[in-house]
Amino acid sequence: MNGEEEFFDAVTGFDSDNSSGEFSEANQRLTGVIHVDTSKSNGIGKVGDRPPQENGIQKHRTSLPAPMFTRSDFSVWSILKKCIGLELSKITMPIAFNEPLSFLQRITEYMEHVYLIHRASRQPQSLERMQSVAAFAVSAVASQWERTGKPFNPLLGETYELIREDLGFRFISEQVSHHPPISAFYSEGLHQDFLFHGSIYPKLKFWGKSVEAEPRGTITLELLKHKEAYTWTNPTCCVHNVIIGKLWIEQYGTVEILNHRTGDKCVLHFKPCGLFGKELHKVEGYIQDKSKKKLFMIYGKWTECLWGIDPVTYESFRKQERRGDSLRKTKPDDGPEKADGDVADAVPESQETVQVIPGSKLLWRVNTRPPNSAQMYNFTSFTVSLNELETGMEKILAPTDCRLRPDIRGMENGNMDLASQEKERLEEKQREARRERAREEAEWQTRWFHRGSNPYTGTPDWLYAGGYFERDFSGCPDIY
Repeated sequence: MNGEEEFFDAVTGFDSDNSSGEFSEANQRLTGVIHVDTSKSNGIGKVGDRPPQENGIQKHRTSLPAPMFTRSDFSVWSILKKCIGLELSKITMPIAFNEPLSFLQRITEYMEHVYLIHRASRQPQSLERMQSVAAFAVSAVASQWERTGKPFNPLLGETYELIREDLGFRFISEQVSHHPPISAFYSEGLHQDFLFHGSIYPKLKFWGKSVEAEPRGTITLELLKHKEAYTWTNPTCCVHNVIIGKLWIEQYGTVEILNHRTGDKCVLHFKPCGLFGKELHKVEGYIQDKSKKKLFMIYGKWTECLWGIDPVTYESFRKQERRGDSLRKTKPDDGPEKADGDVADAVPESQETVQVIPGSKLLWRVNTRPPNSAQMYNFTSFTVSLNELETGMEKILAPTDCRLRPDIRGMENGNMDLASQEKERLEEKQREARRERAREEAEWQTRWFHRGSNPYTGTPDWLYAGGYFERDFSGCPDIY
């Protein structure tokens, strides 16, 4: 990784290396050790005996072992101003800006609302299936709200798996490339109802006060019962105030979901917040058939909920709304001038909840975050469980799994000095391995994915080679 990449990675919550995967079959057999200690005012749990499983379903932890390390004593600017004239590669960012997850685990958060895929698979009509797929595509980015901590860069060859029998899926990912950073993932329904896969390699742009992550790579969802495949790309994500001020996130851009069997398309516009923040978090769009006739309208917020309604009712409501706006003779506010120079971008206030048009159908609503979320890096309940390592699980996981990374584990346990030392050690070990391959003129060999073409778009992609869950981990690289 060169100095510029390290700098961009350091100031944004987005890793330039992306991939994902999650738990193991061990979830169903092994006893966990963490529960919530409600006697503590900060809501953070402590070590103890897990309650017995109910109906054979594994109970997952609801809290992290230690509260979030305060970032109040650090600022990016305080570090950068001491480094004027130095090469970017000489700048080391404190681990306090991280969150205790690998970016592979961050990608796995796509699966939090996997019930929407199951629902799509059960729908007899293609229009209803597209509605649920669209809701899933929006829900996949919802966990990023207020998540300003930086995930750890996945090491080359790092993996992550997750098996959730209660949610009906299993997931595996691998960091398949370091230059450029590419993460490949594959998930399948435990009842053979879907396949979900893709490869992600965002392009980072630094705009002075913000860092923009433009997504690259195709996401594919296959509904096997209906012989349908849907493809799309995520919206652009921007982290504001990376130098000075309060960090805040917005998503914007157009997401197009194509049903390759029917030709139906869903077009979703993630709105930029605008000058006064009126459009903050808003999503609006429609589903059209292959002749471009609009069949269904969609609106809501990616942080909250998504609704749908027929086009006639939608347009009628919007006309009345515009007529009402034109009748109001109120003088426009003298809003703040556009922030400039070293002034931070004002954090827009989130507007009132989504105005629901009468007759609308609820497509998705975000899960409520746990009450102690603010002390746990603003993690969702699903996210809290991702790095859980139960007794004996390390004997079943691949030796490259994120849960075995000592720097992430140290940070999760609140040992920041250990986490920082281990992070530096692992990065140097990765650099030395790269130098060794260069000396031997050997190319890196991926283990679970291979280069190929997306079977539906024809674009370059990384495809799952199979075999991971047979658990033959001989020959896995020693990356930790």
